Amino acid sequence: MYIQIVEDDKALSDGIEITLSDGNTEFKKEYTVKDAASGFKDYGGTLSLIILDINLPDGTGYDYLKIVRAQSSVPVLILTANDMELDEVKGLTMGADDYLTKPFSLAVLRARVNALVRRSRVSAMAGFSADSPGSTAFAAGRVSAAAGASVSQGGATSVENSSSLIYKIDDMVFDFGKLTFKRNGEEIFLSVNEQRLLKLFLENKGCVLTRERLMERLWGEDGTFVDENTLSVTINRLRSKVDGGKGAKHISTIYGQGYRFD
Repeated sequence: MYIQIVEDDKALSDGIEITLSDGNTEFKKEYTVKDAASGFKDYGGTLSLIILDINLPDGTGYDYLKIVRAQSSVPVLILTANDMELDEVKGLTMGADDYLTKPFSLAVLRARVNALVRRSRVSAMAGFSADSPGSTAFAAGRVSAAAGASVSQGGATSVENSSSLIYKIDDMVFDFGKLTFKRNGEEIFLSVNEQRLLKLFLENKGCVLTRERLMERLWGEDGTFVDENTLSVTINRLRSKVDGGKGAKHISTIYGQGYRFD
């Protein structure tokens, strides 16, 4: 497993490496946006996780995050001294998967990293691709059909062929074969967490899912280490992509209960 650490404080970078070392992990340590971007170009496809500081000598972690998210959905954990909520929201909105404010507990860092890597592996086994910018997987009603078959469940859902399963709901297309998400013909990037959340919503279409259940399903036993604001940001980010920023249409907030995908 490969982890990229982008942190200009060399002592902290070394400390993170020591904390996470398990004999099976190789670390790629970069100290500037430029070096991180150059390194990502060379070995980005091998990474299981990026640990990213926001304040860097030649720019910000947001600059590098934008570069990464244009090419990959590899999990990104932000480490920063910025404890303002707006900074956290900005990072999550731009595609970070988690956020940890300095100073932090090494035990919590280890738990967050393990959770992100584990979720990424589970997503990969479930059909998600960590290296495909537009990737998502979707099993509407657990469809199993031969070439040319079609079904209808809460909207138009069709399978065009057996080798490249394509599901359609309104103006959205979920290609289970190519692992792409499109709305109005335009491919849209989904982070790993957004992919998992969308899949969970679609598997429970029409049912209300509580925040507690979503936290448990998305983060498992490590959900206790995750701020609930992370879930809110992820839901809002997914909603803006699914509904095109036109307000709640498919993903509805059921006040006092949770969320529902219609």
